[in-house]
Amino acid sequence: MSSTVDSAGTNTTGIPEFPMPRAAGCPFDPPPALRELQKETPLARVRLWDGGTAWLVTRYAEQRALLADPRVSADITRPGYPSQAPRQGGSRLSFILMDDPEHARLRRMVQAPFTVKRVAAMRSDVQRIVDDLIDDMLAGPAPADLVEAFALPVPSLVICELLGVPYTDHDFFQENSKTIVRRDSTAEERNTAMMRLAQYLDGLVGQKLADPQDDLLSQLAGRVQAGELPRDEAARMGVLLLIAGHETTANMIALGTLALLEHPGQLAALRETDDPKVVAGAVEELLRYLNITHTGRRRVALEDIEICGHTIRAGDGLIMANDIANRDADAFADPDRLDIHRQARHHVAFGFGVHQCLGQPLARMELQVVYSTLYRRIPTLRLATDLDRIPFKHDGSVYGVYELPVTW
Repeated sequence: MSSTVDSAGTNTTGIPEFPMPRAAGCPFDPPPALRELQKETPLARVRLWDGGTAWLVTRYAEQRALLADPRVSADITRPGYPSQAPRQGGSRLSFILMDDPEHARLRRMVQAPFTVKRVAAMRSDVQRIVDDLIDDMLAGPAPADLVEAFALPVPSLVICELLGVPYTDHDFFQENSKTIVRRDSTAEERNTAMMRLAQYLDGLVGQKLADPQDDLLSQLAGRVQAGELPRDEAARMGVLLLIAGHETTANMIALGTLALLEHPGQLAALRETDDPKVVAGAVEELLRYLNITHTGRRRVALEDIEICGHTIRAGDGLIMANDIANRDADAFADPDRLDIHRQARHHVAFGFGVHQCLGQPLARMELQVVYSTLYRRIPTLRLATDLDRIPFKHDGSVYGVYELPVTW
């Protein structure tokens, strides 16, 4: 490895690069090098794509402590923030990359539809969507691609209905969202995709201003009309919710199905249960076990922080590697074993602290409906190809599979 020096003058020779490559044949497990780092230390210096360094936080307790620490910032515009790729201009993906009080102010504007009570009221509609898509898949040819036929349409239909986005435009927004979450996209490609989506959502906000409906975009348009929110910020919030609302859940549906197919005893236990608590527990365990965000949650220190014998200096970047934190033996016994009866809800798949995922109640409910329905309605569901022929998303910030050929 070549010798480099970071902005603080520290020689970075021998410092491992992040993200780290996953091992062949272990599609569900964190990279071996990440495991080794976790054994050695709760915090380690890693080298980034631009030659700079950041602190990689490998253990569960330290991640929760830092994610809840007000001396740690999520603001991507601050010096030292460990960006995943080059940035152009000053744009950022709305409030998730802001700090309080602005983060809290904007988040409150879109929080209502994602409350536990409001999400529970949507369950019957989600059940209908799931059943209809399974009917269509069973009526079609086998094998089928579970991603295209089921995993992607479920959350896309749900978030489109919630936001007030025409599902007929799903090819457009899914293609652009893929460009945004791919790690190998250039800064120009990523910014072009963001601009296209922002223009698209801006047009929808304009439509809602003229003809408001019972949807979240109409509520944001009302904020614009009242002078509480700039129109471009309303469009950015729409982009954020549209991407987050389908990319993450779609990957969890497909990857969770694959993990269960590779663990037939766990699949049988889930398929045969009538207990909604067991289903809910299975969802939490799959979220812990799979960890579809593999580039870590990024932060920057605002002040010097002493933790575990290390001094994090003001301006130092931080990366919370949640995939390895959720495999921390101090937090989860026998962490590399998939066990749907485990009590795993304290995982950090949705983050922790004030920036914890806004849409987690909706994601949980969608996954509960999917995992309690799909395998019962298609009890003979199985892979239609070998595991080593499945194309995994090693090039994305959201992990999953591009295709999942299944038959029954």
